[in-house]
Amino acid sequence: MGKKYSLFLFLLMLVLVLSACGDSDNASGEGGSDDITKMTIKFSHVVAENTPKHQGALAMKEYIEKESGGKIKVEIYPNSSLFGDQDEYQNLVANNIQFIAPDLSKFVGNNPQFNMPSLPFLFANDEQAEEFWDGEKGQEILSSLTKDGVLGLSMWPNGGKHLTNDKRPISKPEDLKGLKFRTQGGQLLESIYKTLGAGSESIPFGELYTALDQGVVDGQENTFSNIESKKFHEVQKYMTVMNHTRVDYAVFTNTKFWDSMNDATRELVEAGIAEGTKVARAEAKNLNDKAFEKIKESGEIEIIELTPEQVEEFRKVLAPIYDEYKDIIGEDVIEAALEISKK
Repeated sequence: MGKKYSLFLFLLMLVLVLSACGDSDNASGEGGSDDITKMTIKFSHVVAENTPKHQGALAMKEYIEKESGGKIKVEIYPNSSLFGDQDEYQNLVANNIQFIAPDLSKFVGNNPQFNMPSLPFLFANDEQAEEFWDGEKGQEILSSLTKDGVLGLSMWPNGGKHLTNDKRPISKPEDLKGLKFRTQGGQLLESIYKTLGAGSESIPFGELYTALDQGVVDGQENTFSNIESKKFHEVQKYMTVMNHTRVDYAVFTNTKFWDSMNDATRELVEAGIAEGTKVARAEAKNLNDKAFEKIKESGEIEIIELTPEQVEEFRKVLAPIYDEYKDIIGEDVIEAALEISKK
């Protein structure tokens, strides 16, 4: 009887140990496909498919869908096909969409520090802009919209902007006098054009081609990839290569959506955004260079490439903008950017 009882206890203990091991294995599997929440994510943006932003969004989609084993579906809506400049932010706040990647200057009304890409001749290239937005001051700015339920995650560059217009060649500051340009909006861009004796008007990006074609404005400022992909050079006569201000985007999400994900799901989505960021940043210069070549090859627009001396003329005229906005943006923020630009 004693031996049978001892055997029974041994077998019982063995079962309990094996059961505990099984539970331990399941716990260590956290982060596996079983822990990923099934969902559909909507990503809305306003530019064309052949742009750095869309290529980044595609890379993000492909990564998330593959690594989630199809549990997460990512729907991308380019070309303002779902929401445009005027209503994408409100729909993100309402969680009707989960990601947008707008031009940072769209948020100057929420926080004037989003004027950074519009400071004239601040960053010479994408790498300098990326370093700023990845740094302490840039991350503070991206995180400043949480009161609206919106969180900035990662900056995606588009590049330096250049001027187009249908009135006359522009090679010196006084050439802009009396002209009217479309801008993304914001007081700093208004100040730039006012300083140059020109007017400015904010027009949604999706409506810009028609506005240029109909003469609502004389010109606009944009990156090569945006100019070529939207065919602005077909309805403008002159383009001045300036790199005077920038178009930089960032991926923003809804905080309720973001916080609702379990750790495994959020980590996977974060990894997808990182993959999208890598592709968007790599594609920015590549697509801008290709777009510039296509614009030149089209022969549809006269191109003016400024000499260093001509650029310096514009710098001198626009230098007072820094003094005007140092208290509005924050002298510490501008100094952090200037330290990077001096490298």
